[in-house]
Amino acid sequence: MANLVLVLFCAGLLLCVFTGKSVLYALFFGLAMFLLYARKQGFSVPELREMSLSGIKTAKNVIINFIFIGMLTASWRSAGTIAVIVCSFTKFIKPDVFLLMAFLLCSGVSFLTGSSFATAATMGVICTTMGNTMGISLVLSGGAVISGCYFGDRLSPVSTSALLVSEITKTNLFDNLKLMARDSIPACAATSLIYLVMGFVIKRGDGGLDLEEIFSRDFSLSPIAVLPVIVLLAMAFKRCNMKLTMGVSILTALPICILVQHRSAAEAAITLWSGFKTHDPQLAAMINGGGIASMIRLMVILCLASAYSGIFRETGMLKGLKSIVEKMARRLTPFGATYITASLAAAVSCNQTLDIFITQQLCEDLYSEPGDFMISLEDSCILSAAYWPWNIAAATPLASVGAPNAAILAAVYLFAIPISRWIRVAIKAKVTAKA
Repeated sequence: MANLVLVLFCAGLLLCVFTGKSVLYALFFGLAMFLLYARKQGFSVPELREMSLSGIKTAKNVIINFIFIGMLTASWRSAGTIAVIVCSFTKFIKPDVFLLMAFLLCSGVSFLTGSSFATAATMGVICTTMGNTMGISLVLSGGAVISGCYFGDRLSPVSTSALLVSEITKTNLFDNLKLMARDSIPACAATSLIYLVMGFVIKRGDGGLDLEEIFSRDFSLSPIAVLPVIVLLAMAFKRCNMKLTMGVSILTALPICILVQHRSAAEAAITLWSGFKTHDPQLAAMINGGGIASMIRLMVILCLASAYSGIFRETGMLKGLKSIVEKMARRLTPFGATYITASLAAAVSCNQTLDIFITQQLCEDLYSEPGDFMISLEDSCILSAAYWPWNIAAATPLASVGAPNAAILAAVYLFAIPISRWIRVAIKAKVTAKA
């Protein structure tokens, strides 16, 4: 019966994907199905409530961080922080090195914001627009942008996915970031080299955008606007609490909104909830967004996915699948099994958060060390969610930059990280076996 319930849940997800309905319908349907299954197994109503809440409690700190991240991205937009950074960095983009610079610039913005969606909607839009003026294919420019978007989504101290993985594996966020940074070096080098070579090989034209003219319509491009970023990086380097760090950065940005960008105090406060909005159509496509309201959908998805994890754990619904994963791990190494599981889970879960929870439930017994499990989740779930054009992890950035689905195949970083790790793990397993 458990397998039938899971099949019905997957069918509901795919139905939402192909009909264009919100994935939330399928997630609520799944919650109802899983609760009914647990009830049929003999669990009482109070037990059902407790197992659902136990999962949600696991993610409560992440939900709070979602609120801070929404306010942070809104305040940075309103203060002109994003505008100044974008205008400063895009001066270095030249046609020959466009793909490499698009990857690096989007990596920088995603590291600062911790959001692939925010990066795609800001620097990503700018990079693909500039690529169009240079005659560069949207497949290639879109791939470079998505690669950069997921650099920070995996590695930023304000990334919601990094916070979630550290929470469910009970590991320290800053220790995780150090380990991931070291783990990323070969893949980042390979990705940069591939984009550099491609930049000299592909056909292109000339052109560009006067970004300073565009942004100066609504912003004073004062260097002081970068201060919220400096504060955040300094406090993150000192390993301060991330809620405190983001809070101080937000409080640093608000006076800049009022004194430098000449917005009213009421407007600055409202922006924290509803996000930044400008009435200039060209500028709006690049900079609008952020705010607590923009995170509500993600928070609902996280709560539902967290409730699933509690139900799965107590009812043992995934035992049949876990035995398959364990057999796969013996043949392909634990990471190989985790990567394949995460990739398939991403295809049916339609969002990164549920992919993480499903993979955690299926693969956690493969690892004895929390740190090993953490890096395996980071090197699989966080990236494989963007492999499928119907998963919001891919669909949202693609829609933001106007790139076709084929751009996923040009997102070298998404594949370089797991491949490089799988190779290292396989070599280590062979050496250990011979010893």
